[in-house]
Formats: sequence, structure tokens, C-alpha cells
Amino acid sequence: MIRVRVPATSANMGPGFDSIGIAVELYNEFGFEEIESGLKFNGVPEEFCNENNIVYEAMMFCFNKGKYNPKGLEISTIKQDIPISRGLGSSSSCIVAGLIGANAIMGNKFSKDDILQMAVEIEGHPDNVAPAVLGGMVVAIMEGGRVYYDMVKVQEHIKFVPIIPDFRLSTKDARVVLPKEISLKDGIYNVSRASLMVTALTNGNHDLLKYACRDVFHENYRSKLINGFYEVKEESNGLGALATYLSGAGPTIMAMISDKNDKFKSHMEKFLEVRSLNWAIHELSIDKNGAIIIEGDK
Repeated sequence: MIRVRVPATSANMGPGFDSIGIAVELYNEFGFEEIESGLKFNGVPEEFCNENNIVYEAMMFCFNKGKYNPKGLEISTIKQDIPISRGLGSSSSCIVAGLIGANAIMGNKFSKDDILQMAVEIEGHPDNVAPAVLGGMVVAIMEGGRVYYDMVKVQEHIKFVPIIPDFRLSTKDARVVLPKEISLKDGIYNVSRASLMVTALTNGNHDLLKYACRDVFHENYRSKLINGFYEVKEESNGLGALATYLSGAGPTIMAMISDKNDKFKSHMEKFLEVRSLNWAIHELSIDKNGAIIIEGDK
């Protein structure tokens, strides 16, 4: 069996709408095997045990690119720690895992950059799939149908704390509430802050992050779909977060903290309990490796 591990990702990072994302140490693991015939699933909910499964679709996309016709496939979910439809890249993890699994079955015909390009073709934008493939913090753009990217070296002592609501919010529903156009003023607001966020993280000027991570493209609109959003964000900032922003399309709220802020998680847990919010919370480091094969490379 080929075993693939893919990290969770936080996209739309601060003001970096559809362009900046980061991988964190929360993982899904999948198993892949070419079998004599048919399509088999293990550990997969019944509703996803068919050819519309996103992992299977990604595999077939890769096989078609490689002109390879598998005899049969067995797809297993080994570990699923990334919550579904919470703004932490669960669908991207499926796409990336399927591509890497298929590529391994073919004997690794494609490079990591090839895998990323395929993932973007499937997903439509790079901010989740790029860090899922590459690890770390990635700034990526689309130009002429291709993805171009660079890595941002973030200071070691920053931790990421996803505060995860107990309900789902689909990307489709979260897209509907966005405006079709933005003003020049709003465009300048986000572009300037995205630039400052990258340099502040690179240079360790963390006092700037509370200003640099602000956004006017999507957070104000999507926050209306998340009961308790501003209450939790205000508490996060009050507990000393370097910045707090809406992760992906939501509903997860992501806090960036210094690793010296060792009381943040416990204090936030108490706050959520008092407010009767049954939300999950993790304290995570940045994943530096991206998606990897951890067993059985063909």
C-alpha cells in the first residue's frame, strides 16, 4: 500500500485572498493500492464510496495526464484529523493525496511542481493546494493558466491556533455572500496589508501583524454566517494573539501567537466553555514538508 500524508492548510491568510496560505501540523492520511479490478474503499463514508469521490477523481485526472490505465483501485482513509468544511483545506487534502497516490502508482512520472499545477487545475485557485503540496507559507498566483509561487520563511516561534466551530460552512455557500466587485480603496487596503504581512513575518516584526492581517475582501461578509465570530476574534486579540483572521472560507478562526504565549489555548478554551460554544481548538506548528509518501513508494 502507498500511504500519503497531507497537512491542513489555512488559506486566504489575513488579506491574502485566494493567494496566500500556510500548512500546519494537522493531517489526513490516505492509502492507495492498484488491484486486479474494480474500485474499493476502506474507512470512507458510504455516501463517498463511488466514482464521484474527490480523491478518486484526482487520481483519474493524474492517470489521464500520465496516459496510465489502472486495472483497479483501492482507496483507504487511514487518518482524518482535518475537519470537513471548516476552512482548513479538507478538500485540498483529498485532491493532493489522490494526485500523489496516482503518481506513485505510475512510478512518480511527475514532479512536485507538476502535481501542484494539476491540483490548481482541479481546485481553481492555489492558496490551499500550494501549501498542501509544498508545506510552509506560500504566496501563489495564476498567470496564463499556470501557477507561479514563492515560499515565505516564517520565524520559528510563531504558532497557529485554529478555533474550530462545531458546524460546517461550505466554500460554495461562503462564496455566494461575496460582492462581485470591490472598490479601488478596498483593493489598495488589502494589497498593502498583504505586502506588509509577508515582510513582517519574514523579518520577525510581529507587532505589525495586528494591522497587516486585516482584510476587507471577504471577512466582513462571511463573518455574518458565523455566530460568535467577532466575540471570539475580540477575545483572541485580548489574549495576546499577534493576529486573528478567518481561515479559508471559514468558519474556523485562526490565531497567530508567539510560542511564549503558553496560556492562550487554555484561556480560550475557558472562554468558549463559558460562552457555551462547543468549538475545538489546537495549537499547531507550521508544517514544513507538505504532502509526503510515508510508506510504500512504488
